[in-house]
Amino acid sequence: MDKTLDMSKVKPYGDTMNDGKVQLSFTLPVPEGPEAIEAAKQLLRTMGMDDPQVVYTKELTPGFTFFNCYGSLQHTVDYLAIQVPKVDAVVMDMPETDAYIQEHIGRKLVIVGASTGTDAHTVGIDAIMNMKGYAGRFGLERYAMLDAYNLGSQVANEELIARAIELGADAILVSQTVTQKDVHIDNCARFIEMAEAEGIRDRMLLVCGGPRITHELARELGFDAGFGVQTYATDVASYIAQEHVKRTAKSKQ
Repeated sequence: MDKTLDMSKVKPYGDTMNDGKVQLSFTLPVPEGPEAIEAAKQLLRTMGMDDPQVVYTKELTPGFTFFNCYGSLQHTVDYLAIQVPKVDAVVMDMPETDAYIQEHIGRKLVIVGASTGTDAHTVGIDAIMNMKGYAGRFGLERYAMLDAYNLGSQVANEELIARAIELGADAILVSQTVTQKDVHIDNCARFIEMAEAEGIRDRMLLVCGGPRITHELARELGFDAGFGVQTYATDVASYIAQEHVKRTAKSKQ
C-alpha cells in the first residue's frame, strides 16, 4: 500500500497509484468507421478523461457500433467523507448462526418470505431462502434453528402478512426484483402501511431485498433493514438472529 496515498483524493488505479486509468465499454447508434471512433473519443474527453484510446470496435448490427476504450480519469473522490448506511450485524456462517440462536434464543426463529405484488421473479427470494442457496451459501431452509417459509412470487402483500401472522413469524422477507417506474418503492410502501394496519410493525422484523434495494432506502420506506446486491443468506440470517436478541433484551429493560 502506498503510504503517501491521499485518501481524500482517490482516483482509479491501473499501472501506478492514482494514474486514473479506466476501461470503458459502450455502444453508440452510429456506423462503424473513423467517424465512430472519433465520436467515442470525444465522449471520453467529455467524461473528463485524458489520452482517450479506442482499442476495439465491432459492428453489432448496421448502424450500431460497440467500443472498448481506455483513458486516464482526472476526477477524484474523497473516500474519507463517504458514509454509507449499513446493516448493523456481524456476518456469521450457518453453523455459527445456528449456535448463536440456540445459545441466545433457545428456539427456532420463524421466517416467512415472498416476492410480493406483481413481481413474478423468484431468483432473489430463492437465493436467500431455498435450501440450496446461492454461490456456495446455503439458504435459510437449511439452517437447523430456522423455520423458513418461501411463499414464492406474485404474492399479495396482505397474503404474506396473513401467513406471517398465522405462523407466528419473527421476521418477514420481501423480495423485489422488478423496478421499472419504481414499482418496487410503491409496493414496499403499501406493504408497510398494511403491516402497520395489522399491528405487526413492531412485533416482527421487516426486511426488504433486491437489486435496487439499499439499507438506506429500506429504512426510508419503513423496513428494519435492506439487503441489495452481493448479500446472501448468511447476511440476512445473521442480522435477524442478532437483531432479535437485541430487541428482546431491550424489551426486558
